[in-house]
Amino acid sequence: MSGPLPPLPRRADLFLLPLINLMAALLVCGLVVLAIGENPIEAMGVMIKGAFIYPGGLGYTLYYTTNFVFTGLAVATSFHAMLFNIGGEGQAYIAGLGAALAAFAVGAAPAIVAIPLAIAGAALFGAIWGVIPGYLQAKRGSHIVITTIMFNFIAASIMVWLLAGIMLEPGQQSPQSVKLPETSHLPKLHDLVALLGVKIASTPLNASLAIALNALGLFWVLIWRTRLGNAIRAVGNNQEAAHYAGINVARTNIIAMAIAGAFAGLLATNEIVGVSHRVILNYTAGYGFTGIAVALMGRNHPIGIFLAALLFGALYQGGAELDFEFKSITREMVLLIQGMIILFSGALAYMFNAPLSRLIARLATPREMARG
Repeated sequence: MSGPLPPLPRRADLFLLPLINLMAALLVCGLVVLAIGENPIEAMGVMIKGAFIYPGGLGYTLYYTTNFVFTGLAVATSFHAMLFNIGGEGQAYIAGLGAALAAFAVGAAPAIVAIPLAIAGAALFGAIWGVIPGYLQAKRGSHIVITTIMFNFIAASIMVWLLAGIMLEPGQQSPQSVKLPETSHLPKLHDLVALLGVKIASTPLNASLAIALNALGLFWVLIWRTRLGNAIRAVGNNQEAAHYAGINVARTNIIAMAIAGAFAGLLATNEIVGVSHRVILNYTAGYGFTGIAVALMGRNHPIGIFLAALLFGALYQGGAELDFEFKSITREMVLLIQGMIILFSGALAYMFNAPLSRLIARLATPREMARG
């Protein structure tokens, strides 16, 4: 009879296991590409070039990465309290309304005032949309998964009603708001480097990337260096023990969902304040749901979340290049590749946990014997 499974070292769980899952997903996708008559090595090369090398490719990749960082942090924050937040999509969607209202409220105020207020409006509305399911779970016993999913639909319905009604731009048939005041627009990267005399390809990448990087740092400090973060992790590990330790479990859960909603809401800074400069229908484009895979693959750690977000950003941009350069590799095939990575990094995330743990234990045993 075999002994108990040795625990997987922290570094292996954070980096090695997700890498193995990624390689397994790419192997399966490579077999599918081979089955339809294309060279998987060549396809991978095109995807990498499209994401990082072709003009503008890196800019688009980082633009998508920014969105995935925000939604990945939204899932990771709540998950540390053992709350499975499926509502990032709705929280990010309703945040667009907050960003727009703040920008319209300040009008032609200087950018140093208008931009921070638009960012704060997005985070505030996202937080409010996260607090409500958090309160229902903490105080009324509602299941957080069900309520956050339902609030995605409620947010979508509200935005359709507004964008097709009172927020609809006059003379415009497509559901979108009027343009935000120019002083509230985040600067694009190609415009910033142009001031230094450097010319790069025009892409949607804007100052939201800096906000995302700061959000990653803030997340690390919050979860591992603050009293609130310790309370969130304690509640996630054992609610009863946290209660006996004097932690208000209900309040901690509500605060965790508020912070998660605020992180998701920051997606509006990239899409609304940084790119479209107006609220448009379905601007979240499924980023909130992909953020679940980003958080799972990144093991709810800021470094892992950034790397996973970068991976999915590269898949989005490189996948578009695949669709362009290969006739038999359609957009649906690109979605299959993305789906496989989500499957292996999500539902099958720990499929290789047991064999990897045994392998590491076997490799460590001779070293321990030599030391003894």
